[in-house]
Amino acid sequence: MKIKWLLLATLTTLAVFLAGCEPLLVLDPKGPQAERQANDILLSIGVMAVIVIVVMVLLAYMLIKFRASKQSEDYEPPHIEGNPWIEAICVGIPVIIVAFLSFVSVQSNYIVESTPVGYEDQEPLIIYASSSDWKWHFSYPEQDIETVNYLYIPTDRPIEFKLYSYGPITSFWIPQLGGQKYAMSDMVTTLHLAADVPGEFMGRNANFSGKGFAENTFNVTAMTQSDFDKWVDEVHETAKPLTESEFEKLLEPGHLGQMTFTGTHLDFSPAPEHHHADDSNNDSETDHSEHSENKSESHDMTEEHMDHSGH
Repeated sequence: MKIKWLLLATLTTLAVFLAGCEPLLVLDPKGPQAERQANDILLSIGVMAVIVIVVMVLLAYMLIKFRASKQSEDYEPPHIEGNPWIEAICVGIPVIIVAFLSFVSVQSNYIVESTPVGYEDQEPLIIYASSSDWKWHFSYPEQDIETVNYLYIPTDRPIEFKLYSYGPITSFWIPQLGGQKYAMSDMVTTLHLAADVPGEFMGRNANFSGKGFAENTFNVTAMTQSDFDKWVDEVHETAKPLTESEFEKLLEPGHLGQMTFTGTHLDFSPAPEHHHADDSNNDSETDHSEHSENKSESHDMTEEHMDHSGH
């Protein structure tokens, strides 16, 4: 009797404590990519729950129906060769379940790897997200801004992240906006996300990368396009420019707070040339490369003009 009450008290305590836990971020989506993945997770949980319930019911049925009975000692059960229907069910149902979940997974993979649904006709905001031990650097080529350990994005606009690393392999992950994707030192990977509503979200490195991994996090703030434009103007009025020497200091191992600069490190420390992305993304990458080349040519022409003026 005491064991029964102890078990009941333990279950009650667990229920009270678990009721105060925050909801899983992956099941609280704030963007179309994350919503698709959350639906897939719930679908998988539902399928597994049905399987577990059916198996437990069958187990209880068999334990009761085929329990030991008061038969004579010389009783021998009838010899059964097998039942083709039972064998077909035991093999066929798992095959159908695996095939169904595989179809859903492949379909969802193509969806989350492309521009978010409903945003196909909009120009994406391109952000280069690079990691170092143990911080994140976010470069906005179009806005000519760079931030450290925090990210501002507009809502209702597709975001195209270009991921790479200045150190070990890391994994860029904003659970409420979409799934994780690796950032590597020798190539650029592309991640498509979008935020449907304003808010503050948590982002982190989801891949172990050394002793500072636990604090390799960043804050994400989604705001309206007008508020985002105001922030860009404010940064250009107040932030100091990012120099090559300053960036080299930022790459040194350690933890930093949030920092903001005008200019980006892409001019003097560009992203890797190899891009792991689809053809639709290569256009934006080419545009950025051409922009950098034109900027470099303009700089060279200016220096040449100064040399001639000096003579």
